[in-house]
This record gives sequence, structure tokens and C-alpha cells, in this order.
Amino acid sequence: MTSKFTELAIDCADPRGLALFWCSVLGYEVQADDDGIVVIGSPLVPEGKNHRGPVPPTLTFAQVPEGKTVKNRLHIDVNPTDREQDEEVRRLLDLGARHADVGQGDEDSWVTLADPEGNEFCVLADRRP
Repeated sequence: MTSKFTELAIDCADPRGLALFWCSVLGYEVQADDDGIVVIGSPLVPEGKNHRGPVPPTLTFAQVPEGKTVKNRLHIDVNPTDREQDEEVRRLLDLGARHADVGQGDEDSWVTLADPEGNEFCVLADRRP
């Protein structure tokens, strides 16, 4: 028996604002919004613990008092599904992302961005889901 990856928890200052940013990035929708915790997930996934196939993970945003201070030890990679990488980067920048320097080089195929609260994530170029 194994486990499956179903949820990523993200500490933040503004759970609703960050959740809405990631809803726009991923095509997700808000599934729960209660007392400083907002959960988002794919509208296309059947609910239920017993679902056997792959399930896109939900993202849970929880309000915490402390701010982000260092580079993430874990980050999200996203893949554009209907456009090229440079077009997707422009779209994400328009949503509120910004370029982030975490030591990547010019030869790297990915683009590193940060969400509105500074959490780094990468936009990949050579893998399509």
C-alpha cells in the first residue's frame, strides 16, 4: 500500500489573495474558505478518499503571522498547456508574479518566478502534461 500526494499546505499572510492568484495560474477554484484557511482545487476531479486514479493536489493556504524570509526548500513547477513558455510567463507576470533569482543560469530551460507573497515557482518549457 502506498500514499498519494493530495494536498500542498502553504503558509501565507493573505490566504484569500494568494489562493485567487493560484486559482488563476492553475485553473482551480476555491473549495473552502473558513477562518484564515482557503483550499483550492481542480473543478474536474471527483471527490472522495477512495478515488484510485491520479488526483491533482489541492492547495491549502493558511494565515500565519510570520513572513517568508529565505528561499523555498520546496516549490511548485508549472507547465503551460496551451501556449509557449514566454507567453505563459507574461500571463503570470500580469497576474502578479515577478521574476525571482535563486541562482539559476541563463542556460536553464525554466523561468523562476515568485508569487505575490514571494514563494518561488518555475515555469517549465520542455514538458507538457
